Amino acid sequence: MHRKALLKAVSIVAILACSALISSTGFAANKVLKIGFVGVTSGPAAAWGISNVRSMQTRAKWINETGGVKIGDTTYDVEIVTFDDQKDPKRAIAGMEKMAQEGIHYVVGPNVDDGAAAVRPVAERNGIIYFPYAFPKELYTKPASNAVLGMVASYQSGPAIYKYLKETKGVKSIAFVSANESDPLSQREGGIAAAKALGLDVVSSNVTFQVDTIDFTPVLTPVMRTKPDLLVLSGVSPANAPQLIRSARELGFQGLISTETAQDATVLKEGAGDLANGFISVGGASTPEISSDMMAEFVDRYTKMFGEYNDESNTKVYALEYILETLKVNPAAITDVEEFKKTMDTFEVANPYMKGDAKLKYVGTTSFGQKRQLMVPLVVNVYKDGKFETLFVAEVD
Repeated sequence: MHRKALLKAVSIVAILACSALISSTGFAANKVLKIGFVGVTSGPAAAWGISNVRSMQTRAKWINETGGVKIGDTTYDVEIVTFDDQKDPKRAIAGMEKMAQEGIHYVVGPNVDDGAAAVRPVAERNGIIYFPYAFPKELYTKPASNAVLGMVASYQSGPAIYKYLKETKGVKSIAFVSANESDPLSQREGGIAAAKALGLDVVSSNVTFQVDTIDFTPVLTPVMRTKPDLLVLSGVSPANAPQLIRSARELGFQGLISTETAQDATVLKEGAGDLANGFISVGGASTPEISSDMMAEFVDRYTKMFGEYNDESNTKVYALEYILETLKVNPAAITDVEEFKKTMDTFEVANPYMKGDAKLKYVGTTSFGQKRQLMVPLVVNVYKDGKFETLFVAEVD
């Protein structure tokens, strides 16, 4: 090789090496922070978990597109690792074990009571903080400390709904119907206690159905004979809700129907149509009156990403935000969940999804004796002509 050619080749190599050095220093890719999801994304209750996953994926993509999230001196891209537990406690355990194997310390879900209870030993043994959408108080009261309730519980929303309907609609009598599963049965018992505390006459409280029921007429016929002012579908899944509503209306029921669980307007429209008008449920933690510009952008990004939007995601957007903001306050919590727990007691930052001076903070002292619940607004919706309208907004501690 001629001397000139050799010098040129050496120069090219040097330039490439310099470029590589710059790329690996000043322009290096961000580290990856994995956040897990273990919950139901298939079957009758799929809408609950799908809204979780889509909310997390939408927010993570948004964060990554805008440079990542800076925690301490390190900037991270957020990766969402998902596992469909199919509403099966055994699969939920397998999902949480998978998260532990991948070194994930923060997991959103599961979405139902028995799944959330089943994963507790795995989470505690492996140093995982998890954010269930499940209501058993023993998950959030001492000695338990690794679970954080991601939404308003039925025993918090139920009394608020009953009280509102008693005061504004003159409701005096109430009946409960639930699936024969631990989750809805637990919500039913909480609802019965709340109704009695409010002085309502509980006229029916022991009618149940199997989750694979197709014909609900025999289920509801004895309940309709009691002529309640309010029919409560305790813990009803989005798939069963329209079928129950349709059957009740076709049996001539003209009273109010409500549930303490979040629902899907599209499913209600397809399954019950106009018969679902007036159905009351817990909604996403936002309304047009209180939503910030950031919430509007989240809804827009979510809709573009998935072609539709689920109102429940107004609540589900919060879990990832709380995790990241808490880690920002205490970067040591990235790998040490005990540091995360310490931070929860005093944590308070601006709520980016609400107008005004609303805060992100942990609550739950009244219900659990310790701060093991995300502070999200309690928004109660009423379904009308294919969409939800806000009935009222409240807060819980």
